Amino acid sequence: MKCLAVVALALIFAPAVLAQHQTFAVNSDASEVKMKLNTTHEVVDGTFHIQFGSINFDRTASNISGVVIVAAGSGKTGNDSRDKKMNKDLLKVDQFATVSFAPKAYNGTIAASGDSTIQVSGVFTLLGTAHDLTIPMQIHIDGSKATARAQFVVPYVQWGLKNPNFLIWKADNDVAIDLNLVGQVSN
Repeated sequence: MKCLAVVALALIFAPAVLAQHQTFAVNSDASEVKMKLNTTHEVVDGTFHIQFGSINFDRTASNISGVVIVAAGSGKTGNDSRDKKMNKDLLKVDQFATVSFAPKAYNGTIAASGDSTIQVSGVFTLLGTAHDLTIPMQIHIDGSKATARAQFVVPYVQWGLKNPNFLIWKADNDVAIDLNLVGQVSN
């Protein structure tokens, strides 16, 4: 009789336990990466296209995995010649077609519904080189719809990219990133 009660409880609580493992499928058309680079003459704003994103997470164990991939050559700053130079000389898109972030762990709690703030640690790959990075992220879950927003800084010169300084035009060594992921959450 005890065995039957344990099995019955396991069946009752199994859906709640399984619901903790979820996948966030990023809608690349609704998501974007914005960048901001301060220079001596202007602030350069730009956007990049998210090529793919899928994140698996467990709300009970702080486990997270997956990847968000950005098309390196998709950057648009409103100046075609600057974009061509960025693609060729800085991002070297002929050799490195993508920039990616692969989450490995998170701190904080992801609520089943509503807003959450977490710290996501993972590997940011730029020019084919992996860099450890922790990103503060705001999550919002509403049924099967979800968003993840983050603002962080990429020390691109420290990570091996060339600073685009030219004569009296000087640029910061870091670029500010504003990430907005929109998608669906499923079990």
